[in-house]
Amino acid sequence: MNATTSGTGGGADTTAPTAPANLTVSGVTSSSVTLSWQASTDNVGVTGYDVYQGSSLAVSVTGLSATISGLTPSTTYSFKVVAKDAAGNLSPASSTVNATTSGTGGGGQPTTKHILTGYWQNFVNGATKLKVRDIPNQYDIIVLSFAEMDPANPGGVTFTVDSALSSALGGYTDADLIADIQAKRAQGKKVIISIGGEKGNINLNSASPNVTNFVNSMYGVITRFGLDGIDVDLEHGMNVPNLTNAIRQLKQKVGNDFVLTMAPQTIDMQNPNTTYMQLYNNLKDITTVINVQYYNSGCMLGRDGKCYSQGTVDFLTALSDLTLQWVAPSQLGIGVPATSSAAGGGYVSPTVVNNALNCLATGNSCGSYKPVAKYPDIRGAMTWSVNWDATTNYALANTVKPFLNTLP
Repeated sequence: MNATTSGTGGGADTTAPTAPANLTVSGVTSSSVTLSWQASTDNVGVTGYDVYQGSSLAVSVTGLSATISGLTPSTTYSFKVVAKDAAGNLSPASSTVNATTSGTGGGGQPTTKHILTGYWQNFVNGATKLKVRDIPNQYDIIVLSFAEMDPANPGGVTFTVDSALSSALGGYTDADLIADIQAKRAQGKKVIISIGGEKGNINLNSASPNVTNFVNSMYGVITRFGLDGIDVDLEHGMNVPNLTNAIRQLKQKVGNDFVLTMAPQTIDMQNPNTTYMQLYNNLKDITTVINVQYYNSGCMLGRDGKCYSQGTVDFLTALSDLTLQWVAPSQLGIGVPATSSAAGGGYVSPTVVNNALNCLATGNSCGSYKPVAKYPDIRGAMTWSVNWDATTNYALANTVKPFLNTLP
């Protein structure tokens, strides 16, 4: 039989395990880093892994992931992993990875007052296919689109790099995406994942076991990919009590750095009693921004009771003014298509977006509609999508973000 204990006799196991492969940073908070890696192999069997922070042993585990806690915010650390067997043989060290903990300020919120949010498409259509590393610096919040409903796990979600997108990008893997996300976060960006979209949904029609399944599966995605939170883009209805409960539980697991955004359609914000407004009222203490989709809409009522057509500065200002009766200015953003191809209707040029923001913030550059007040705390703008913006060499990001920086 094979020896499984160390010794000097001829039958002793002297073969070391192979080095752990594909060490990646799968989660970061202000005080902890979560790592994952692929299993080592051994002629007898691997019994565990030693995780090193720099040259010091941080933790020993038997699984393929570990969380190192008690770290300092906004600090870069290096890690490596060594496998071991029962005879005490140690593998060569894995490759070294670096991770930067997030800052403590702002409860996980972006540090700039006026922010630009953009959706990254995890699928292939007519827009430019992008790696997250190539998203320009103007975007403060990057929203991965979308988590998928798991039909085998009621309430649960899944997420991985779309196979067609991976192929189109020359083999873009989950590990590549994880590394790209961490690089963006190290630059101070927030990266979150969206539920819903035009065709997507989640199943929270029942409280049990759906809420628990959602929380656990979403937390798994957030932890694995190192994300800051979630975006709610449900366009086919929602169970407000169950979703509220689920998001509260998820925030509890993620911690104070949790980022929550919403992307209601125009009609979802026409009065204070819609399901989205109910959700916002339940969660407004932890909401970063509501980016209203001011597109794919017919004629909609502004605050003055008049009907405004999409694709105009008046549509953006009159409908924002309506919603600002119920949503704090610091939590409201203007959502627009990046190009005319990005939506069925409602496109305006980036200059018109700036005019609307200026009108709402300062009372200048308005069309025929004049808001009832100035809202200098207006949070910013959102676009669908970064990929569509790329088709015009980022005309929207290059126009709107610099203007947001000039607002009071």
